[in-house]
Amino acid sequence: MELLDPLALARWQFGLTTVYHYLFVPFTIGLCLVTAIFQTAWVRTADVRWLHLTRLFGKIFLINFAMGVVTGIVQEFQFGMNWSDYSRFVGDVFGAPLAFEGLLAFFFEATFIGLWIFGWNRLPQKIHLLTIWATSIGTILSAYFIIAANAFMQNPVGYEYNAQSGRAELIDFGALLMNKVALSAFPHTLFGALMFAMGIVIAVSAWHMKRNNHYETFRKSLRFGMWGMLVALVGVFLSGDSLSLAMVQTQPMKMAAAEAMFNSACGSDASFSLFTLGTPDGSHELFSVRVPFLLAFLSTHDINGCVEGINDLNAQYATQFAGTGLTDFAPVLWVTYWAFRWMILLGVVSAVIAAYGLWATRRKAKYEVRTWMWNLAIWSVPATLLANLVGWVFAEMGRQPWLVFGLMTTRDGVSPNVSGLEVLISLIAFTAIYAALAVVEFRLIIKAAQKGIDPDETPSEDKPVESVVY
Repeated sequence: MELLDPLALARWQFGLTTVYHYLFVPFTIGLCLVTAIFQTAWVRTADVRWLHLTRLFGKIFLINFAMGVVTGIVQEFQFGMNWSDYSRFVGDVFGAPLAFEGLLAFFFEATFIGLWIFGWNRLPQKIHLLTIWATSIGTILSAYFIIAANAFMQNPVGYEYNAQSGRAELIDFGALLMNKVALSAFPHTLFGALMFAMGIVIAVSAWHMKRNNHYETFRKSLRFGMWGMLVALVGVFLSGDSLSLAMVQTQPMKMAAAEAMFNSACGSDASFSLFTLGTPDGSHELFSVRVPFLLAFLSTHDINGCVEGINDLNAQYATQFAGTGLTDFAPVLWVTYWAFRWMILLGVVSAVIAAYGLWATRRKAKYEVRTWMWNLAIWSVPATLLANLVGWVFAEMGRQPWLVFGLMTTRDGVSPNVSGLEVLISLIAFTAIYAALAVVEFRLIIKAAQKGIDPDETPSEDKPVESVVY
């Protein structure tokens, strides 16, 4: 690979900026919903402790929301900067859900988030509550339109190829929105976002409980976060099962790459490896821990089902897509193999922490929670964040070498008139700016989280804070 290869540099730039932007996506979706739930609890119970939790996690949500908007705009600019051939080819299709996201969902959430911020003590209590729920609905709508656009890259539907213009043109917007990949990926993404948000709630609550700050208030949020973590994990696994079925139907190579399985197998031979050491080409397996039948079940819901291997799929695709000039249609296997396993492992670890925390903080607990337990709970944040990130990496890297599966390879989508040096300069600039923004974002969130509850932030019409025992 050339040092200034435009394709490699463009991929690195888009990958880095996408992963960076995705730091804020589950944060925004999940924490906005959590804030709405906390405010609902306050309105229904008049317990001012829920109000304080609403204010605290609402602040953290707002800090993150602002950063997410900025980095999201940069994402769309890159389609024209480094991927102009891709933009020309699918702009008619890909642009439709992005337009709905920007003109409908984003403006919806931006309008109501403004009303929520400035509506304290100005709007009736229940109307003000509706504004944060409307904001949450807006974030979820935004997620769906983005997922629908991405699903077209995984499983192109609702289009017609125009040979004269050399473009894919949208003919069925309903089919685009109802893409089976989008319908499966959407709940999986939402439950993943909820896991991350619950990790934040658990970590912030544990940090303050460790220092005995408003212990009973944060015990409420801690246990809420832990129960929410378990519910989200169940949702992640159920929706992940649905997504794996859609993946096998639309991108069988991705499932084969997730297992690094070179030869097709059925039944007990289609096993799932928990851990494997072997040669990169799969010709020799040095050590492996396997669960018989599991890969067959995940792929077909039949323990005797068959799963296609990389070698057979390569032979099939070499004939089916002869015009691409490619002979190897498999992605980078070590990335897909380990990303798939780390995604699952980190999710399970987060759930185990939550389950143990519920037991340790129950009312009838017979011993004090030890310091290492609080520290373990605080690690819920990086565990759930990394689970979301490696899941996204698996989804996108598993599609390679396709930019749009079966229609356009990644090498054909890069801008033809942008030099490697130009991409490198913008890559360095974006990386430096994003690094600086990350420091600012992290410090602001840490400062808000560590400040915790401010009892003076109680609206005047509510009962006084002194009436609440902490």
